[in-house]
Amino acid sequence: MSQHGQSFMRGTLVLSAAAFINRILGFISGMYIARVLGAEGIGILMMAHPLVPLVITITELGLPVAISKLVAEANARGERMKVRRILHVSLAVTAVLSVALTTISLLGSEWIASILLSDQRAYYAMLAITPIAPIVAVSAVLKGYFRGMQQMKTIAASDVLEHTVQIACVLALVHLLLPYGVAYAAAGAMAASVVSEAISLLFLVTSYKLYGESKMPGETWASHLKQGRSTLGELLLIGLPTTGHGVIHSLYSTFQPLLITTSLALAGIGTVLATKQFGMLAGYAFPLLFMPSFITQSLSTALIPAIGEAAANKNSLLIHERMNQALNLGLLIGAPATVILYEWATPLTTLVYKAPEAGLLLKILAPMFFLHYFDAPLHAILLGLGRAKATLWNYIIATAFKSVSIFVFGSQFGIIGVAYGIGIGIVMQTLLNFFSISSSIGFYWSIRPYVKVGICMMLMAICGHWTYNYVASHGMPQLWCVITSIVCSLFLYFASLVLTGTLNWKSTRHRFSIPW
Repeated sequence: MSQHGQSFMRGTLVLSAAAFINRILGFISGMYIARVLGAEGIGILMMAHPLVPLVITITELGLPVAISKLVAEANARGERMKVRRILHVSLAVTAVLSVALTTISLLGSEWIASILLSDQRAYYAMLAITPIAPIVAVSAVLKGYFRGMQQMKTIAASDVLEHTVQIACVLALVHLLLPYGVAYAAAGAMAASVVSEAISLLFLVTSYKLYGESKMPGETWASHLKQGRSTLGELLLIGLPTTGHGVIHSLYSTFQPLLITTSLALAGIGTVLATKQFGMLAGYAFPLLFMPSFITQSLSTALIPAIGEAAANKNSLLIHERMNQALNLGLLIGAPATVILYEWATPLTTLVYKAPEAGLLLKILAPMFFLHYFDAPLHAILLGLGRAKATLWNYIIATAFKSVSIFVFGSQFGIIGVAYGIGIGIVMQTLLNFFSISSSIGFYWSIRPYVKVGICMMLMAICGHWTYNYVASHGMPQLWCVITSIVCSLFLYFASLVLTGTLNWKSTRHRFSIPW
């Protein structure tokens, strides 16, 4: 393997490890908040949060991706001045946009709250999280720079620091503000995110001062901005297409709470109960569903340049090989995760959140969410093939279909219908991305590994169900019932994969061999 390939893989592994740590830290923080605030408080948090990603997406303009690409190219050519110009121009653009949009958001907060917030108690939480936009925007620029310079350890360290500080601040602020009411406690949880992001930004700035580009003679901010028109054009050429997808996603996330609570209202559910049910769905079920996906997300980050390089060399065989590796890894991870989330849905929500009623929502979503573990690699493959517009249109169609499904099913069947509507949207988006790839380069795959994994999943579910009931009948505490039964079922699952020849770590040509 080349030195560049080794460096790339080391960076990927570092980011994957950091992502795992951050998932654990985030899960702990979310579990504490969920237990202290309850489903009602989580619903308030989820209603207040979506406006901020929209502001951040607009201020970033897709620049982090563009920065990493242009910085890597300039660094390879030894153009140190251009590296600094890219950074200066990006910081100027994001700083101006983020401060302007944040100011508008704060001044128009009451009007925004009257339109977007179905529960006005979320107003304080929305105010508390709004200042995070310029902090995140500047951090994203610096992370784009470090990514382009292949300094992944700096990004990983900043992310872990951010989540660590966030847990500490959440514990302190929520405990301090809870006596004043759930609305103020939710605002405290949001303020904790602002503080942790600020600490992370301080770390990134310090790292840049220590390890970044040195200032060159005669260099000034004014000179960079005067000569930065062409650089800005290069950045926007790459960044704007990425922004379109992010803006639509943020708009949908902003209006989703209102869409869900409106559909629940049509089903005859009051505001307080609707907020509680939305909190169970967004705050309890979704964190468990997304927990295993950090592996496929890390894979997708590495998959984009791998597919792009193979496509540039017109090496269709390598493209399909990478595709098979990515999708097979998604299957390998998604299969046991789906069984666990379905079979142990109620025990998990009971142990983690003390909310057994959320187990039904998790059980409904788990089978449909199985396709989500394939969606991230499929999305990355399309980007690697240069079909960013296809991913955008697929997302628009799937989101429209999901919105209609949520409204129709939610207004008829309540929160159960909402869960089915969200699951249908996930299935639609994955299938659209699959068909886009098929129409572009074809899609060749064998059904045998999927049948074998399906059989292994059934054996895992049967083993887990029997083991859980057996140890529970002997009076073992629920925590140990869950741990014992999951461990036994996972052992049977991987043993079945090995015995059927589906999993082979040694053969580099085997479908389930480790990528790279």
